[in-house]
Amino acid sequence: MAGRPRDPELERRLLAATWELMTEGSYAELTLARVAVRAGAHRSDVYRRWPTKSRLVADALAVHVPPISDIDTGSLRSDLRVYLDDLTRSWSAPWMDSVVGWLAELADDADAETTFRELGLRRGRSLRRSLEKAVERGEIPELPDAQLISGLLEGPLMHSRLVAGRVPSAEFLDAVADAAHRIVTSMAAVR
Repeated sequence: MAGRPRDPELERRLLAATWELMTEGSYAELTLARVAVRAGAHRSDVYRRWPTKSRLVADALAVHVPPISDIDTGSLRSDLRVYLDDLTRSWSAPWMDSVVGWLAELADDADAETTFRELGLRRGRSLRRSLEKAVERGEIPELPDAQLISGLLEGPLMHSRLVAGRVPSAEFLDAVADAAHRIVTSMAAVR
């Protein structure tokens, strides 16, 4: 005999409650019991669907992290700058503190790590498309490693959040976009 079918509305409420708690506090403060209370559900409703907090957070991120804009400004440098604006909104959002706390647990949860990597790849698609369009426009002769370029763009934002503790200024973002653009075009020139 099969069990009861899953209730998509309950799952939506549980993921929404998780997201709300992530935006209000730290990852350490987030518990499956608090998620259940916030969603008006039973703890067993959460545990039946997510065996660990890490997996619950992975699924909440997959549903609630804002997408990166599909960018086509007509110029690679401008596309990089718009991409940085979207990344900055994420790195400046209150839920990022929970994400940073959650990252330490990924090494112990392969499923959550897979979900996180898929989320990163999905969010990086617009950068890859921008790089492909730059090739089509003749700005660069071949497609560079999109993950490398993503790291060049996102690394300074992580540093600003985690080390400097500040939201980057427009001038800082312009400098990052300029540096990444120079690297992309010089990589292409060397080959």
